[in-house]
Amino acid sequence: MINRAEKLSLLSEMIAFAQSDENIKSIEYNFLFSIAKQLDISKEDFEYLFEHPVTYVHLKSHSERIVQFHRLVLLMNVDHKVSPRQLAKIHNFGLRMGLSHESINRVLDLMDSFPNKIVPPDFLIDIFKVQYN
Repeated sequence: MINRAEKLSLLSEMIAFAQSDENIKSIEYNFLFSIAKQLDISKEDFEYLFEHPVTYVHLKSHSERIVQFHRLVLLMNVDHKVSPRQLAKIHNFGLRMGLSHESINRVLDLMDSFPNKIVPPDFLIDIFKVQYN
């Protein structure tokens, strides 16, 4: 289980990613807030992160890092518009999390083959398992 500092770091990272294309669309905001609720983060704390990002905390668990990467992929695709800048940024986030370059590329290359570019969690886990073993 991840602690509060890690949860806030995850949310802060996702907010920064959503802000990379300048303005956060309402669908992105709603997605982010749903993640905050899943993580038991109050609306006040969630809102605070928009103006006061927290320091990145590296997740120890490989599986938690995969889950976070999946959240970022979902966030990137929630508005059905993916820019080259977002692709580069998500790739860098994945590398910073310690995920393999090959697995990140495979996920990003294959997401177009799924409806709404939503990579199923099991498929994503299998991609990372191959590289992790």
